Order: sequence, then structure tokens, then C-alpha cells
Amino acid sequence: MTRFTTSDGVGLYYKDWGKGQPVLFSHGWPLSADMWDGQMLHLAENGFRAIAFDRRGFGRSDQPWQGHDYDRLADDIAELIAHLDLRDVILVGFSMGGGDVTRYIARHGSERVARLALLGAVTPLFMKTDDHPVGPEKSVFDGIRSGLRADRAQFLKDFSPVFYGINHGAQVSDGVLEQTLQIALQGSLKATIDCVTIFSETDFRPDMAKIDVPTLIIHGDDDQVVPLEATGALAAKMIAQATLTIYEGAPHGFVVTHGDRLNADLLAFARG
Repeated sequence: MTRFTTSDGVGLYYKDWGKGQPVLFSHGWPLSADMWDGQMLHLAENGFRAIAFDRRGFGRSDQPWQGHDYDRLADDIAELIAHLDLRDVILVGFSMGGGDVTRYIARHGSERVARLALLGAVTPLFMKTDDHPVGPEKSVFDGIRSGLRADRAQFLKDFSPVFYGINHGAQVSDGVLEQTLQIALQGSLKATIDCVTIFSETDFRPDMAKIDVPTLIIHGDDDQVVPLEATGALAAKMIAQATLTIYEGAPHGFVVTHGDRLNADLLAFARG
């Protein structure tokens, strides 16, 4: 397996396909780099170098007790970029992964970054607060943590119909559902729980002004997990060079349900 070791001693797995301008993918919760296979194959077949990693605690990466916070996750990305000496990189983050690529730019700058894509991302702030009244209540995330502790496997199995919009009529194969659960259960329980807290509570609003590269924001308007009005619609107003593309009727898991459209949009964005 292709791995590197971070400065705090954590082994991270990554896959590296194709040649050309690099596109670095950061996956959503509670998944792994494997969620990106369709996009990676499409870009690699069209002249790009597609790279995706398993976040610490997930997939084939190590399962440390510590480090499940966005500053450390951004540093992991910075160290992977340095390890591979990537330049002119296009960063793509889905859901929780939109947070760590955003924090990477805010923390490490955009010297090595050409473009940014935020897909169904939790930025600029996910959870409802006094000055962010459109997000989900804290009780929602308390319930997720409780469900994971009680019966993680069943909780994650029950989560998929909402994630993919099956409860709203979307069509997803049994194979996709089985693979999603298999990937999700590869992660450590500690990381899976800790990341619920950080993706719901981290405030990226100060980071938005530090994004100084062209940014594509894609969000489904039937996202029952990360609501458009609480996240993507606000991010588009706060990022200077942002373009918002709304997928009508799309659920949170549009990487699968709208995969062909997403592949075309990412390729067009990567080509500039």
C-alpha cells in the first residue's frame, strides 16, 4: 500500500492515479478515499493526476487516539502535499472533507493551490448557534454520537437512506449500500465519534476570507444531512471567487446519485 507517516507518527494511506496536474480529494464522514473512485478514474483518464487519502482514523490509515481536529487534519494534508511535492493542486473536499481543505488554505496558504471545490461541504458552519440560526440543532449531533455508541453498525446502515436520498425516491444499488457500510465500519469508533463533534461545531467563517483561489461549490437542494441554506449557500457569499452550482433534487450523496454530472463538472472546473 502507498503510505506516508505524519510528523506526529501517524501512517496515512493514499492512492495516486494518472499523470498531469494533481487533484487531491478529501473524503466525507465516515468514509474513505474509496468514495472517490469514480471521480478519480474519470480525471485520471482525462489527463489529470488523481490523489485521495484515508483520513487518520478511517479506511486503511492508522487509528490514533488523538488528532481528530481540523488544525491537525489540515496539517496532514499539508504534509501529504509536501511529501508528494504537489504544486498547482486542485483541492476537492466533500462534506466533512470540505472543512479540512478549507482549513488547509487558511492555515498553510494557497501557494501550492490552483483551485478549490467544496462539494456538499460543512463550511462555513454546520450546527445552529445564536449567530447561525439556520443549522441543525446540537441535539441532532448528540443523537448521532449516542447512536454510534449504542450500535454503530445499525446506526450507519440506517443513515444511508437519508445520505443517498432513498427516502425521497433516489435510486441507489444494493451494492453501493453494502460498500458504504463496509467502508464506514473500517474507521475507528473513536475517530467516528470525535469527527461528529468537529464537523458540526467548527466555525470556518474566519477561514472564508482567506480563500483566494477560484472555488466551485456544488450542493444538492434536497440535502437532508448538510442543508444547503446553512452551508453551501452561505459559503458562496463569503468566498471571493466562488461559483455556486445547485443540483436540483440531489441528496447529500450526489457523488453517487449524480456521479456523471459531477464528473463532467469537476473535469470542466479542473480544465479551467
